[in-house]
Amino acid sequence: MNRNSKVKMIAAFCLSCAFGLLHAQDAEKAFVKENMTFAAGQYRLMLQTPAQGKDGKGVMPHSTRKDGTVSKASIYMWTSGFFPGSLWYLSEYLGDKALQDSALVYTRKMEPVKSFTDNHDIGFMMYCSYGNANRFSPQRSYRDILVESARSLCTRYREKAGVIQSWNGFRSWHGDKVYDFPVIIDNMMNLELLFYASRATGDPSFRDIAVSHARHTMMNQVRDDYSCFHIVYYDKETGKPIKGETSQGYSDNSAWSRGQAWGIYGFTMCYRETKDPSFLTTAQRMADFYLDHPNLPSDKVAWWDFNANQPGYVPGVRSNANNVVLNYRDASAAACTASALLELSTYSEGKLAKKYLEGAKAILHSLGSPRYRAELGKNGNFILMHSTGAIPQNGEIDVPLTYADYYFLEALYRYDRILDGKPLF
Repeated sequence: MNRNSKVKMIAAFCLSCAFGLLHAQDAEKAFVKENMTFAAGQYRLMLQTPAQGKDGKGVMPHSTRKDGTVSKASIYMWTSGFFPGSLWYLSEYLGDKALQDSALVYTRKMEPVKSFTDNHDIGFMMYCSYGNANRFSPQRSYRDILVESARSLCTRYREKAGVIQSWNGFRSWHGDKVYDFPVIIDNMMNLELLFYASRATGDPSFRDIAVSHARHTMMNQVRDDYSCFHIVYYDKETGKPIKGETSQGYSDNSAWSRGQAWGIYGFTMCYRETKDPSFLTTAQRMADFYLDHPNLPSDKVAWWDFNANQPGYVPGVRSNANNVVLNYRDASAAACTASALLELSTYSEGKLAKKYLEGAKAILHSLGSPRYRAELGKNGNFILMHSTGAIPQNGEIDVPLTYADYYFLEALYRYDRILDGKPLF
């Protein structure tokens, strides 16, 4: 074979590869579009359901009851910001003015929450609603509401311990004590509100609190194998950590899958905001724990706890986990992990970047399959089935959950931008 023939063969091969890559990208873009279009159809039906719950207070779709009807939450429920946030993602992706109008209506219902100080969840509540409103349709009033929300969150910062107190108290599942200074891994998700407030105002105190909380969580809540405790109790007088336990996981020493997702997402976001390499390393190792775990199913949608029903893992005597024999998946943990992995892939290099991107892609394709995605008009008009909220509390077992939908949509939106070579933020 002469030189010209070899050159032509190589050129033909390269052209074939290029066409193959373009075809694969087109297929992935079509996958995203089909899922977003379906989700919009579900949520248009959701918007037609009555605006009030049975108690007259619930306004935000949360899950389903045993009879299949939609349960709705008060604006002061930690999940209240997810429904308007989902509407913002759908309206932005589809360019749908009607969905944007609905997103605005439901976002405005959240404004009274800006002064809420009873727990740490104001970050979930306000940044998923007003944060997305401000990102996709910025207004000074949204900025002011978010900054006030951040100030409310800062009232829970405890300087001696260097962390934001999550709840006012928690009674251990072991039945031995009520602890008055619990900090949960979920709290990592609320720090994004503080980073935003610092940028918006130029006031470094918001950022300083966020960084302090993340560093102490990294030291005290993340274990040596990069799983994490759900709860760490602190001493109010000394600020020192007392012990780690769980509220929603199987046992104190187990790995609750949604808690792992909160950690991956939270530390990835903290790296975005600070460029502190320790946050990146923590996010990567927590992601590796999830993706490489021997108990992760082949479809990469985790069980509700990686160690449920295994030897060496014992629930507290009061925990309903003692009564649950069947194992359950948690689509919400998988959806949040997928969204986090997509962002994490953009900060990682080489094999790790590919690993996280491929992991996210696998999760999204699983969640977008009939195994987890509902049929149109079913599942209370939620998008995803098979989420698990709180088995120890005997609540929300194998049901749709509003935050599963939210992180699925966020992940799809992020994936689409990655496919187009656009920045995520």
